[in-house]
Amino acid sequence: MLILTYFLLAFGLAMDAFAVSVSSGSTLKPFRIGDALKMATFFGGFQALMPIAGWLAGNRVSAFVSDWAPWIAFGLLAFIGAKMIYEAFFGKEEKLSSLNYPLLFLLAVATSIDALAVGISFAVLKIPLLIPVIIIGSVTFGMVFLGAILGSRLGHFFEREVEVLGGLILIGLGGKILAEHLLWG
Repeated sequence: MLILTYFLLAFGLAMDAFAVSVSSGSTLKPFRIGDALKMATFFGGFQALMPIAGWLAGNRVSAFVSDWAPWIAFGLLAFIGAKMIYEAFFGKEEKLSSLNYPLLFLLAVATSIDALAVGISFAVLKIPLLIPVIIIGSVTFGMVFLGAILGSRLGHFFEREVEVLGGLILIGLGGKILAEHLLWG
């Protein structure tokens, strides 16, 4: 594969994490650059680790992953999205002071399940991992960092709306993953 192909793949894989970082950045009060770095590290790290895990698993778990990964991703994203929407309307007015590690872990796993499948594809196609993994992790890191900053800027103008939109985006991303699986198997 060409380097450009790896960048396009990384950009596509990072879009889910970017959407989550925008919505998360809007809920952090006060917003700190350290929070954006924490999100970028978690998301970029998981996007880089999941292809490695998929590659190591190879063909042994490909049937399980292809059958259940869309359902797992949908469940996690729908739950987190619904929770965000609920909290936008019925939650306390307090905002997050920082992102906690269990939440970051859940979000990072939910948005990087596609990268696991990519790793399995790399194993089947006998593609070396080093360059794609570095590109995937770096692109995701940069997009999430910028997304968190963008979310913090937009959130001041439309706090509830941005939180609802973020929740709807998460639910929509989960639905997209599930629909693609059901329609194109």
